[in-house]
Amino acid sequence: DGGRMSATELLQIISESGRAVAGSEPRLKPSRMVELYEAMLRTRLLDERMLNLQRQGRIGFYVPSTGEEAAQVGTAACVGKNDWIYPSYRTPGLILMCGAPLDQMVANCFGNSDDLCKGRQMPVHYAFTKQHLVSISSPIGTHIIQATGTAMAQKLKGDKGISWALFGDGGTSSNDFHSGLNFAGVAKAPVVFVCTNNGWAISVPLCKQTASESIAIKAEAYGMPGIRVDGNDVLAVYTAAKEAVERARGGGGPTLIEAVTFRMGPHSSSDDPKRYRDQALCDGCEKKGP
Repeated sequence: DGGRMSATELLQIISESGRAVAGSEPRLKPSRMVELYEAMLRTRLLDERMLNLQRQGRIGFYVPSTGEEAAQVGTAACVGKNDWIYPSYRTPGLILMCGAPLDQMVANCFGNSDDLCKGRQMPVHYAFTKQHLVSISSPIGTHIIQATGTAMAQKLKGDKGISWALFGDGGTSSNDFHSGLNFAGVAKAPVVFVCTNNGWAISVPLCKQTASESIAIKAEAYGMPGIRVDGNDVLAVYTAAKEAVERARGGGGPTLIEAVTFRMGPHSSSDDPKRYRDQALCDGCEKKGP
């Protein structure tokens, strides 16, 4: 149980050998397990196709999430229909699982007449009102305090939903991260903060981003639980997110989840990670298939 672990320990369900730790796995139907796997595969395939389109010059920009599929899908599996989601631009798997139409996501990247934003928003900056997916913002961290505000309003209104904010490790250095978590903690707002710690904020490594033992431990300063989870373990992410959801819906307030993963590719189609990451690391990533 993530609630009984320290914010520096790593919650894992699937061990390094690929087997689940006996007695720790969530009770999911086989059909649900297949659904989670298909969602991760769909996310990987979408990333491959869209990055290829960018390299062909058919779209101008794309942000891949290769290597982070489990963190997205495990989180999305716990999102309710009345929840409001403030995603980052590296969460296509979550956006798909929340019901966004794939063709409209692709249309956004092309900026064509089928794009809901009609080309007025950047590629990969999706917005889907019906699915409660708030428009993605390029400035890092600004949506964190917006999610907190939405959650505070939901609490005041007696709304059945909660709010979600997803961001990267670089986002924890933004002013709005600290403001958002502080307000959420004080107000016991029903919000779940999910930090996908992939080790890099574009070219800045985590060791130059924070001196904390972990990102999850930052939650203690704001009066909320912090859970550090293996972001490549979809069952562990699901377990942590489910616990956080139950706390938020039950009036227990917010939770900060740190999903530890790795960005296998570039920050975006405009980035060359070989300029700041070890060459062997990059070569190893390129050899890995879906």
